[in-house]
Amino acid sequence: MPQQSQTSLLKQRRFLPYFITQFFGAFNDNIFKNVLLLFVAFAGAGALPVSSNLFINLAAGLFILPFFLFSASAGVLADKYEKSWFIRKVKLAEIAIMTLGAIGFITQSYLILLLLLFLMGTQSAFFGPVKYALLPQQLKAKELVPGNALVETGTFLAILLGTLGAGIIASAESANYVAAACVVLFAVLGYLSSRSIPEAPASAPELEFRWQPIKHTKQTLAIAKADRVIFQALMAISWFWFLGAAYLTQFPNFTKVYLHGNESAVSFLLALFSVGIAVGSLACDKLSNHRIEVGIVPLGSFGITLFGWLMASSIPADLPQFETFTQFISHQALWPVFAYLLLLGASGGVFIVPLYALMQQRAKATQRAQVVAALNIYNSLFMVGSAVLGIVCLSVLELSIPQLFLLLAALNLLVAVYLFIQVPIFVVRFLVWVITHTMYRVQHKNLHHLPEKGGALIVCNHVSYMDALLLSAVCPRLIRFVMEEDYANLPPIRGFLKRAGVIPISATRRGSIRRAFDEVEQALSEGHIVCIFPEGRLTADGEMNDFMRGMDIVLRRSPVPVIPMALKGLWGSYFSRYKGRACQGRPTRFWSKIEIEAGVPVAPQDATTQLMQHKVAELRGDWY
Repeated sequence: MPQQSQTSLLKQRRFLPYFITQFFGAFNDNIFKNVLLLFVAFAGAGALPVSSNLFINLAAGLFILPFFLFSASAGVLADKYEKSWFIRKVKLAEIAIMTLGAIGFITQSYLILLLLLFLMGTQSAFFGPVKYALLPQQLKAKELVPGNALVETGTFLAILLGTLGAGIIASAESANYVAAACVVLFAVLGYLSSRSIPEAPASAPELEFRWQPIKHTKQTLAIAKADRVIFQALMAISWFWFLGAAYLTQFPNFTKVYLHGNESAVSFLLALFSVGIAVGSLACDKLSNHRIEVGIVPLGSFGITLFGWLMASSIPADLPQFETFTQFISHQALWPVFAYLLLLGASGGVFIVPLYALMQQRAKATQRAQVVAALNIYNSLFMVGSAVLGIVCLSVLELSIPQLFLLLAALNLLVAVYLFIQVPIFVVRFLVWVITHTMYRVQHKNLHHLPEKGGALIVCNHVSYMDALLLSAVCPRLIRFVMEEDYANLPPIRGFLKRAGVIPISATRRGSIRRAFDEVEQALSEGHIVCIFPEGRLTADGEMNDFMRGMDIVLRRSPVPVIPMALKGLWGSYFSRYKGRACQGRPTRFWSKIEIEAGVPVAPQDATTQLMQHKVAELRGDWY
């Protein structure tokens, strides 16, 4: 995948109009909501039909209610109809809603504005499923992670800019007229950008639609639960929104009471959090090498716990009352809080992007929008749960906001541990990728020859104890390695290697050889990639040893494509036998240049031991 994948997507018609459309959607939602809330906060006595506190709670409830009522039906419609057409209809509805909203702003009719908040939530509920279901149709599989990274970046920047823009609009002269013009203008811009979204054919045109929200909701939730991996991804994403809602809700009082900041300071903290998520989302794409790397998700979750805890526990004592924003941001004792908040957001971005991409890739094409609809329902439930937790902790248990933040960090630690238990192999594989690409200047060559699905056999030269780790880190799929039994059964790592699918073998025991070949046959028949080092031992002089004939037996039992691979530049490293034994003395080489190259797959009927040794030697060349 090219290193400029994110930038290149923004230059392509299959992504850019969609990106602009979803940006304006999130931006306009936040403009409308926050302008309305600011108008309510500063409304004169008697201007509101109810108390301002009740109005604000009604506003929050009316905006989120449509996600419970209509998300499932929206998912069915998004799967049934061509998606670019469906998006344009939704954006036309947004123009109509915002036109009515403009009238409400101008006439200062707060009951109408409250109703329109419900209609806005309805429009967002219909846009959500098609928004995420469209991506896998317009992007290639390897573009899902960078595409989702850009979407999450755009969404949180839109939330930030919408919130800040609302403050500017609300403080302008004739603010009600300015607000009216802006919400209509941004809705029109969103519609105009949607007209350039390329056609995306209906995923399930045969679906019959009847207005049965309760039935649709039950069916949608059943679809989401049918696949355990999808359901776990949905729960993890919803947990992220639980945390996000909890933090964002408490920022104003947290800033005012504990950091002694003003309204500008609240906006600054919101900006740090949002920018952090944007940076984390983009960094996730780079860190995962533009592929869906679920191993990074638990690490992002651990980051959320670590930096959330540090932020809550690093509040300075005896802060002065800041009179200006400049005083607030220049007070050095607060800088650790700012840094931890930024890193908390970045960890959230790293956490969320692979989950969205995994959900989109894993869901059946005919049910993808309905899966996203289920996500919206769960998101809404978790966000309501977040509000309930805040009320119970702050009002009933009388905890402080920093104590609530510490509780959130502790709860998230449980989530992080659970996620690690679910995918320990992928976490270790990702860490190995980071470590090896930090220790070495690793170049990849022709790795597109590794199959995306189906069984295959990798044969590779054997230079160091790092070989298997390097190969496993660069392959998007899990590789099952055949390993010397004495190493595979070492007590400290035996359980982990067994879970990683390592196949132990001992050349001196017939029973072990027979079991190993049986396991290799079963793994290949199940569609796994298996890697063997046909030399049978590490090279003692940098030159390749003769290949043993085990590969021929494997292919007789399991005729699968054979992929030659070569590791170059590892001879002389600390983990090779350059000094007679591996790991002798002190390491003397750092940041060495190495290369991993894959060759063209060879058909099983042609893949003899002699031919594959020649292929691997040819790939390796004179570079040891």
